[in-house]
Amino acid sequence: MSDDRVVVALDVGGTGMKCALVRPDGVVVSTERHPTDAARGPAAVVGTILDVAGGLAEKARADGLTPIAVGIAVPGVVDEARGVAVWSANVGFRDVPLRDLTVQRLGLPTALGHDVRVGGLAEARLGAGRGTGHVLFVAIGTGIAAAHVVDGTAAVGAHGAAGEIGHILVRPDGPRCGCGRPGCLEAVASASAIGRRYAELAGDTADTQVTAAEVADRAAAGEPLAGQVWQEAVEALADGLASGQALFDVATIVLGGGLAQAGERLLTPLRAALHERMTFHREPQLVAAALGDEAGCLGAALLALDAVGVRDHQEKR
Repeated sequence: MSDDRVVVALDVGGTGMKCALVRPDGVVVSTERHPTDAARGPAAVVGTILDVAGGLAEKARADGLTPIAVGIAVPGVVDEARGVAVWSANVGFRDVPLRDLTVQRLGLPTALGHDVRVGGLAEARLGAGRGTGHVLFVAIGTGIAAAHVVDGTAAVGAHGAAGEIGHILVRPDGPRCGCGRPGCLEAVASASAIGRRYAELAGDTADTQVTAAEVADRAAAGEPLAGQVWQEAVEALADGLASGQALFDVATIVLGGGLAQAGERLLTPLRAALHERMTFHREPQLVAAALGDEAGCLGAALLALDAVGVRDHQEKR
């Protein structure tokens, strides 16, 4: 086949969607961003997704390229086998047959995936985990979720909900998680949890808008309170990752999401804390994600390429 082939890839979030045309070798040839405007309701969001995907396919053809498939990543619970967005609080989806709707509209084979799983797929095959075979990708932002990727394939689970590492119990007496249970990793060590914890301990003097990034900055500058909060989060993350390593025995843990932007301020103490927790387990390499906000689109494209049986030397990207 000629190398004018591209995949139409969309990474849909509650606020915006990142969109791209991606070649089978993983090279992005065009990008776009569009607002999701989830407040309009799920039907309107689906309409926008289909319009944007259709527009990208038309752009590809106008540029002399051949769209061969569509890959779409969405948050929440995703039934990849049926191509259904089962549930998503961010976007408002409830049992939306997004794959079939896209096929009907564009006439192209379509794959639907979970946003963190496809991000992990991209990091494992094209990014920081490339060449290591067994990868655990952990996205740390407002929440915490993971993707376990073995030889370039991400585990989905029996119900489309694999990878919820944010709901490992790490602090039985800790703050209540959004899922309803106290002490989940997400309730202690996510970016939003770090900001909340700092405000709670600072009391009346708290800047209620302090972010996890600001806590990291203040900790690095020597502020004791910020240092305490940051260390608490690092210790909890190390507990969660140690549990993940006991379960999956991966070669590489790749950290993504907003909190990973702290770089070595996070990675250096986290590596030390994880090392302390290793007994007979092999210690994984712990690295920052390499693809940034391109990961979702790249992973959606890879999922679509897998669905149509195309896997072209992506490791050489």
